[in-house]
Parts: sequence; C-alpha cells; structure tokens
Amino acid sequence: QVQLVESGGGLVQAGGSLRLSCAASGQTSDIVYMGWFRQAPGKEREFVSAIRWNLDIPMYADSVKGRFTISRDTAKNTAYLQMNTLVPEDTAVYYCAAALYWSSSYFNSGAYKYWGQGTQVTVSS
Repeated sequence: QVQLVESGGGLVQAGGSLRLSCAASGQTSDIVYMGWFRQAPGKEREFVSAIRWNLDIPMYADSVKGRFTISRDTAKNTAYLQMNTLVPEDTAVYYCAAALYWSSSYFNSGAYKYWGQGTQVTVSS
C-alpha cells in the first residue's frame, strides 16, 4: 500500500506561481513513477505531468510544457509540481498518483494504482 498526501494548493492571480507537493508513505520502494492529474468542474480528469521515480525522467502534457516543472526527492519520498505563469484555465483540483509498473500510457489515469485526496488550485484573472 502507498499513501499519498498533496499540499500546496491555493488561490493565486494569473501569472503567479504555486508549488504542489505530494508526500508518499508506505511501500514507497514499489513506486515506478508518479503523476499529476487535474480535474476542473464539469470536465474529465486530465494528465498534467509524470516522472519516472528512479530515473528522474519528466513527462508533460502539451498544455503545461514550459510552464510547469515536475521533480522528486527520493530521500523524502516527495514529488513536486512547480507551476509558473498560471492562467485561469489551470484552475482545478490537482491529484497526485503513484504507479507500480511502467506503462507507455503514463498519461492515462488507469495506469495509476494509488491516488491522493487532491488539492484545489484556483487562478483568478
């Protein structure tokens, strides 16, 4: 079992920045990659970014490439999502997730076994 707890969400003006954290506990040695997804009201959950846990290889959705940076600290079992140049369209609940097996479908929520409770990000115009 892996438990995930997100933090760092909040209200920010357009153009601002936020850094989300996702602290993992439990069987963290089983984590192969971690991802960030988001879900806006009335919309499907969408992939934002992922990182290969041991290889430190990042992956991004086109909508956030160049603005968001994913990283991880394996000693702290924590993943981060640095979000810069935020726009109102980034407003959503952000979830982190952990996968125990590599999949080329890392952008698919079905590839992840464990999920955090989510943290709200609101970007005002």
